[in-house]
Amino acid sequence: MEKWYVAAKRADFNAWGEKFRISPVLARILRNRDLTDEEEVRKFLYGTLDDCYSPWLLKDMDKAVDEICAAIEAGVRIRIIGDYDVDGICASYILSRAMEALGARADTAIPHRIHDGYGLNDHLIETARQDGISMIVTCDNGIAAASQIALANSYGIKVIVTDHHEVPFASEGQDGTEENPRHPEAITMVHRELLPPALAVIDPRQEQCHYPFPGICGGVVAYKLALALAERTQNPVLEGIKEELLEFAALSTVCDVMELKGENRILVREGLKRLNATRNPGILALTEVNGIEPGKLSAYHLGFIIGPCLNATGRLDTARRALELLCSRTKTEAMSAARELKELNDSRKNLTLRGVEQAEKLIAEQHMEQDKVMVIYLPQVHESLAGIIAGRIREHYNHPVFLLTKGEEGVKGSGRSIEGYHMYESMTEVKHFFTKFGGHAMAAGLSMREEDIPSFRRELNERCRLQEEDFIPKIHIDVPMPMDYADERIADQLVLLEPFGVGNPKPLFAQKDLVFLAGYKMGANKTCARYRVQTPEGAEKQLVFFGDLERFGRFLEEKFGRGSETALYGGKAHFRISVAYQLGKNTYRGKTELQYVMQHYL
Repeated sequence: MEKWYVAAKRADFNAWGEKFRISPVLARILRNRDLTDEEEVRKFLYGTLDDCYSPWLLKDMDKAVDEICAAIEAGVRIRIIGDYDVDGICASYILSRAMEALGARADTAIPHRIHDGYGLNDHLIETARQDGISMIVTCDNGIAAASQIALANSYGIKVIVTDHHEVPFASEGQDGTEENPRHPEAITMVHRELLPPALAVIDPRQEQCHYPFPGICGGVVAYKLALALAERTQNPVLEGIKEELLEFAALSTVCDVMELKGENRILVREGLKRLNATRNPGILALTEVNGIEPGKLSAYHLGFIIGPCLNATGRLDTARRALELLCSRTKTEAMSAARELKELNDSRKNLTLRGVEQAEKLIAEQHMEQDKVMVIYLPQVHESLAGIIAGRIREHYNHPVFLLTKGEEGVKGSGRSIEGYHMYESMTEVKHFFTKFGGHAMAAGLSMREEDIPSFRRELNERCRLQEEDFIPKIHIDVPMPMDYADERIADQLVLLEPFGVGNPKPLFAQKDLVFLAGYKMGANKTCARYRVQTPEGAEKQLVFFGDLERFGRFLEEKFGRGSETALYGGKAHFRISVAYQLGKNTYRGKTELQYVMQHYL
């Protein structure tokens, strides 16, 4: 069962409407996005790259630029070490292109998910030493690699960290006493950051970093470093590729599920403009093999089509293949790589479906739905799929989920969280179980011993402070708006709010007491439907639904009695249902029409 909430944040909607030439409905939606003053509204609606923050506001940016420029001047070998997800791949591409433009003797290494694991490890440091590397620049990792960076220092290798993940911390009493995991309430605890011993640490999550918008991804941190290098060096080649680098900062932001607010919103909106005119053969090939119409790339395509193809290489093979695709210089080379990536992603989809089925079975067998935090151990599932499967289970049960698999060395896993449960902080409370862990509020990764899984599950749940109401899905309605009022004028204005995503969802409206009269199932597999409905004022509308038709059928049978589903699709229904819907326009065979899309029902 869902719980619907109508946003009731106040502002002078009429004044905003007049000033920005928008409807009061749109003004109300903007207020629901936590905008409080007119300057914020202006940036949200009409912000440009000039409204983004200077890279020099990031702590240690000046140190990093000084050291990199000195290393390039000295002609020493530099190695960029990224990560195997889209954010890490794009961050690696951004920094490698910047280094290339500056004439640096630089190469790039991306850890292998299975053999190396996440981020820096001793093997990567040892390899760098053997290869004669004098400087390592990390991207999308490094903040939790204190021991590895200390090892690099001992070899005389300078390290610069660029990352965006949470900074590790130690919990200790105000008198310096370490936390007792069995009796955490015994003393007043404070957090002490554990920063790695690098020459420079660029991470907006640091306490001493006062960057105005800390919610940027690793790709954007790398992009900011590239901008700072361009400004310092005035290098014309680097200046000339800044537009291209913005494309990959936008791709990183969407695929790493960053909130599309503030600076992120501007970067993605402007990045999408560049992506739709991109000359990068790799991106062009990926759009072609996936059947995306040229010039029509949206945030949806980045997050659900392009991103998963790039991610699939790091999951089932090596992420170097994705980086090589982005670095392709000919269409022939790019198309060959893009087809391979799409095939890998199709394979990943099938493996994911099987993994979800296994997880569902285990949940039922072990009665895990009674746990506040689900800890699911599937040793045979490919470890690269743990995060995706955890996310699917989280969506179904609305509980925090850890999906654990058997790795080459012990157990590896990924976590996905819900609103109100800070996953990284909760893991820090039980860090004695982990050999390695990291993450942020909504997602995390870990390594641990197999024999500790039962104790980990028990202690994690004992410490969990979530209550039963926290597990009820919350549906946030922007405006309770009759469908008769939701016209083309409002649909056209909603485009101003794009791109949609985390932190800026597509607006949700609500209509009470719609009468469902008839319906028919659509699509090759009959997985979506169109319904003829009547508003309380007597007007008839067409309502489409792309959700779970079987679940909707069960809802009808439970609420209106046996045979109700058959009556609806037979055109003999008269069911009053309250609906939460989205408004937009749909173009099919050259004809554009207003479209109402049902998202939830009561």
